[in-house]
Amino acid sequence: MTTPLAQILRGIGPLDVEAMEAARARQSQLVKPHGSLGKLEDLAIKIAGIRGEAAPVIRDKVMIIMAADHGVVAEGVTVYPQEVTAQMVRNFLQGGAGINVLARHIGARVVVVDMGVAADLEGARPHLVRKRVGPGTRNLAEGPAMSRQEAVRAIEAGIEVVKAESERGGDIVGTGDMGIGNTTSSSAICAALTGAAVEDVTGRGTGIDDHRLAHKVKVIEQALLVNQPDRRDPVGVLAAVGGFEIGGLAGVMLGAALQRVPIVIDGFISGAAALIAAELRPGLKDYLIASHVSAEDGHRVMLRHLGLEPLLNLSMRLGEGTGAALGIFLAEAATRLLAEMSTFAEAGVCGVDL
Repeated sequence: MTTPLAQILRGIGPLDVEAMEAARARQSQLVKPHGSLGKLEDLAIKIAGIRGEAAPVIRDKVMIIMAADHGVVAEGVTVYPQEVTAQMVRNFLQGGAGINVLARHIGARVVVVDMGVAADLEGARPHLVRKRVGPGTRNLAEGPAMSRQEAVRAIEAGIEVVKAESERGGDIVGTGDMGIGNTTSSSAICAALTGAAVEDVTGRGTGIDDHRLAHKVKVIEQALLVNQPDRRDPVGVLAAVGGFEIGGLAGVMLGAALQRVPIVIDGFISGAAALIAAELRPGLKDYLIASHVSAEDGHRVMLRHLGLEPLLNLSMRLGEGTGAALGIFLAEAATRLLAEMSTFAEAGVCGVDL
């Protein structure tokens, strides 16, 4: 039987080469020295290829924040209690978090999704999107974080969320996360899928000290030993050591690519989701825009593995989609320059034949 996920994977095609060539040709005619807008020029051309439009316009911007809890917090890998996940979800809905401030700044709406928070959030509805797979994952240090069926369900839930948002007119999507303990899962995914040493891809998360960091590394190594995830099986890796919100974000990326919507990914957690999504559909990475490189260890390893170059390096590690919001700001600027800037002929300025 063909699953919805399999259908999505088959439906994601390559970038539109003709649109990219048309965008590149227009860039060469704009009233500026060739290449003088640097990465903004490349970014606009990439978005043209994603959208299939020579001069794409970004109007409707959406930040999708996936939230879930992680059973591995029982191992003492973080200084924050699990209750913070639910508390921050409520803060997102009230508009008081960092991502809310930046979303208002760039004119984006924030969609908050409960993928598996270990608390009753019924009172937060109707503004909370409910796609719960379960009340948090199990402890990955003792066995699989979730079943394979739950992993697929998480990915497909993300696809459903982005489909609903694209029907509202989303022109670009930014990804964000909330989940105490999710840097542990992300480090495990990174090690499993890239082959990097655990100690090289494990950072301080919410600000742990050296002693707790060493313990975190051991917990992740234990999880990989217990679960033996197969890097050739991304769904199996997600099930073994992942999180519901990570699976959901992978689904958002796949679903957005199917709709030919650019995806601006945030930091370390979004990077883990991108690794899963790109292993499921290798061409998916062409639809991804890396907003920034996180201060979290391992993010550079992820970006290098995906072949993505970040737009910014601001030593950020807040998560929530804050880096992605800044990336969307740059993406809109890049496309506006491409679409609205005069050509040499329009401006009556003498050009240079190169």
